[in-house]
Amino acid sequence: MADSAIVATSREAGLKAAEAAFRAAERRARLRRRLLPALGIAVLIGVWAGLVYLLKVPPFVAPSPQLVVMTLAAKFDILMTNLLPTAIEAVCGFLLGNLTAIIIAAAFVHKKSLEQAFFPVVVLINSIPVVAKAPILVLLLGNGMEPKIAIAALVCFFPTLVNMVRGLESVNPQSLELMKVLSASKAEIFFKLRLFNAVPYLFSALKIAASTAVIGAIVGEWIGSTVGIGALIIQSTYNFDSAMLYATVIVGSAFSVTFFLTITLIERLVVRWHPPTSI
Repeated sequence: MADSAIVATSREAGLKAAEAAFRAAERRARLRRRLLPALGIAVLIGVWAGLVYLLKVPPFVAPSPQLVVMTLAAKFDILMTNLLPTAIEAVCGFLLGNLTAIIIAAAFVHKKSLEQAFFPVVVLINSIPVVAKAPILVLLLGNGMEPKIAIAALVCFFPTLVNMVRGLESVNPQSLELMKVLSASKAEIFFKLRLFNAVPYLFSALKIAASTAVIGAIVGEWIGSTVGIGALIIQSTYNFDSAMLYATVIVGSAFSVTFFLTITLIERLVVRWHPPTSI
């Protein structure tokens, strides 16, 4: 009995030690994932500052990081005022483009003739550069937020459509056959099998769309807009205000990264049965 108790105690101690080692390794890995990006950004800023100082680059060509930070602080209100319309356009375009892509993907999966007829058209439209679509949409929709939202939606649309079609079609054949044997309706097969299988694919596309929607909104603002991050970029370029230009780009990039991280967080909360993708 005494020997059994000793063995059990030593085994329990070994399990606790192994668990403690595993948790410590997890903490180190988590810390590494947080520190390495910060280190990369610090190195980039250091190289930027060093090149500007050593090459004596004029401020109107490339400002120093210190000047950009000062501009961010001094012009914060202007930057936030211009970020708001861009954020609204990007989010609305994101929602519109992805919702449309999901609906069309569902139609393509259920009607192959539709996919064969219209998928080449979608590819053709996607092959047109964004800067070429923008003037056309401005002429069609006016000079308000509508063309910017439409451009952001078009940029988001294609990746989500492709990923959603792939996710809806790549169901397990045995699972699909089982659903048919159980006399499941098309709606039940779609919502309980196809859609469930497509959610990880969808979130991979949504994370891409979160960044491209911001790009689409900014590009749309280059055509005849007086407010927004895109308009501020054009104004800063024409005024040779490189510090404001860099500050505006940083604010737009920060919003894009925040949007991406928001979608990533939602994915981790929703897709619990599937490991999160690296994108």
